Amino acid sequence: MDVRNTTIRNRTLHSLTFANDQYRLQIHFKHNEAYENAVNKSILFINRQSAQELSFPLHQIEEIDEFRRLEAVIPLAEYAEQLAEGGVWDAYIVLEVEQTDEETEEEETTLGEDDPAEDDEAENETDLDEADASEDNERGPVIKRYRLKSNEPYLELLYYTNPAIENVIIPYTTNKGNVSIKAREPGVIAKIEEMSLSKSGKLSLTGYVIHTDVTSTEENRKKTLVLKHKDGNEYRFEARTVKRNDLTERYGKKGRNYDSAGFEVEVELGPFGSVPEDRSLKLWMELQDNDVIEGEVPLASPLKWIRHKGNPGQSIILKSKNGKKKFSLKARKKSRNVSLRIAEYSLKRELISRAKKLGGKVKRHKLTKAAYLLVFKFVGFLPAKKNLIMFESFAGKQYSDNPRAIYEYLCENHPEYKMVWSFNRKTYESRGDDSIPCVRRFSIRWLFLMARARYWVVNSRLPLWIPKPAHTIYLQTWHGTPLKRLAADMDEVHMPGTNTKKYKRNFIREARRWDYLISPNAYSTEIFKRAFQFEKEMIESGYPRNDFLHLENNPDSVRKLKESLGVPLDKKIILYAPTWRDDQFYGKGRYKFDLDLDLNLLREKLGDDYVLILRMHYLVAENFDLAPFEGFAYDFSSHKDIRELYLIADLLITDYSSVFFDYANLKRPMIFYVYDIETYRDKLRGFYFDFEQYAPGPLVKTTPEVIRSIREIEANDFKPSEILDEFYDKFCYLETGHSSQKVVERVFLNK
Repeated sequence: MDVRNTTIRNRTLHSLTFANDQYRLQIHFKHNEAYENAVNKSILFINRQSAQELSFPLHQIEEIDEFRRLEAVIPLAEYAEQLAEGGVWDAYIVLEVEQTDEETEEEETTLGEDDPAEDDEAENETDLDEADASEDNERGPVIKRYRLKSNEPYLELLYYTNPAIENVIIPYTTNKGNVSIKAREPGVIAKIEEMSLSKSGKLSLTGYVIHTDVTSTEENRKKTLVLKHKDGNEYRFEARTVKRNDLTERYGKKGRNYDSAGFEVEVELGPFGSVPEDRSLKLWMELQDNDVIEGEVPLASPLKWIRHKGNPGQSIILKSKNGKKKFSLKARKKSRNVSLRIAEYSLKRELISRAKKLGGKVKRHKLTKAAYLLVFKFVGFLPAKKNLIMFESFAGKQYSDNPRAIYEYLCENHPEYKMVWSFNRKTYESRGDDSIPCVRRFSIRWLFLMARARYWVVNSRLPLWIPKPAHTIYLQTWHGTPLKRLAADMDEVHMPGTNTKKYKRNFIREARRWDYLISPNAYSTEIFKRAFQFEKEMIESGYPRNDFLHLENNPDSVRKLKESLGVPLDKKIILYAPTWRDDQFYGKGRYKFDLDLDLNLLREKLGDDYVLILRMHYLVAENFDLAPFEGFAYDFSSHKDIRELYLIADLLITDYSSVFFDYANLKRPMIFYVYDIETYRDKLRGFYFDFEQYAPGPLVKTTPEVIRSIREIEANDFKPSEILDEFYDKFCYLETGHSSQKVVERVFLNK
């Protein structure tokens, strides 16, 4: 299988062959200084979830002008179980380079994380073009790591099945054009190779569809195109089988036959014009044996656009009895799943849509980014607006936390200030309270406000590319009492898009811009100074956000909150608020979380007396489907402020999240669900104190243990233990309902 390039490209897969239960992988790599000095060369597969690594040596087999062809052999039978358990593995070329001269640290790009024009979701994969992994040994070998590229769309046809494993191992080209391997259950793979919309109103599709069960016979299976709408409606069209001897010739190893894998189908779109409302139809392909057994569910898969770059971008306008309709084909940026959109057409709507697309391209252009930064710096030299305060919580995702408490105190007591909130696009567009003055993050107006503001009040790091004007006072409130090791105190960093050395360096560079840092207690003050290497003024005041817990902790306020949130008034409430895991992610800034609690068992054992509300960490990208648990489980992850959930909760279940330091102010029961404590403690972060000994509640590892602990709390008519009282005295002693006042008087009134 040859990659079909017109020219040889660097770091690109040349061929991948499959025989004798092994992959033989060949790549092109450009001869350069790093290659010349490399003492070892290898292919490295890194697991996206666990950061586990598998390495295979590379050997040079050919020279082609300035390029070298390298080869690695991957014995699949030996590593099948390990690969099958791990999910997705990303492929890198690794050069271990002997360091001869002291290397200078690489400065990060001018516009780093959260570029003003990059407000879209991050890609699903980590794409480190080059990383220095030798941060702990500056004089030793330097590890140069390059993502392995590919523009070969048919890699998945070289999937590997081993009878000893339940999953299929599939190599594939990612949506960024890189090489990865994933493990999944046997199933359907369906790709569109060509698609078109004709002016006469006909949708034409050609491609291939296979099932990764090598014992199946594609020739005896009927292929059906299914157009699915989210309301449950489906439109079905039989596809014709097309002979694909070319696929068998190139990929038909181990007795596989793809001769009947091809399909073509045509759909008349005219009848869809009678659909009154706009709708998007997802394209699926079904496989079903010709001899259908009654009740048998067809095998199905979403249809994907085979190319990893670009979009079909095709559309037509058709007249119907309901007016003109626009039909558009689109492949999703990340998944490449194809859909057909049907929308009402008007010239005005079309012009607005095109203008938005053009504006997006202009915004994303590197010259636009450079100009944006230049203007920011220039405006920053203008006189400050002395009464202007900019607020931001969790990168603009929320109206919450310490910034909210300070804002509300200022609104009530110092209305002379002009205050504006910075919200990201999603929060800005979905905001419901128009009384909160706000601006969209990275917009032109945001630029002028941030650059002229006298004060910034923020609870998490700002991107380093944002220049802090000399006239701006930067109040960093932070967002939790530390249990987990932070910044310079971390031994290893497992987050995507960075490494340990770069993460610490960037964190400390950001901390040096802070003029004030809020600390909730003396314990945190000591850690913050060391971990952040913070040398300016620490305000040891308690957290402003916890004023609410002291001022509103009464039956009337709790009842009103429950009514506004729509939770039962006659049942006790369990709040489940876990933290994120550094090594479980989709991509930079987008973390995932596996819900290990057995909700079925919890509902069965506790549903008569309790309801469960979920509050996921702001970095977690999951959306949990709680429809099967309606009336018992509620997802409040997007609720604007967790403080209201604290107040209504009779019991907290958490893990290593700093939420338990805040919840301790209420002196209510807590349970610590720490199913992965050994990994979290010893590998990911580590703790600042003996959490297992001094946690103010029981540590459990299974759902039955959670249920047992809740029943024990009920039976003993909960009263704060000696451990909880000591915990309160150490961590909550400053929080009496006046922390916001203390901060405002020090920073804004200079008392």
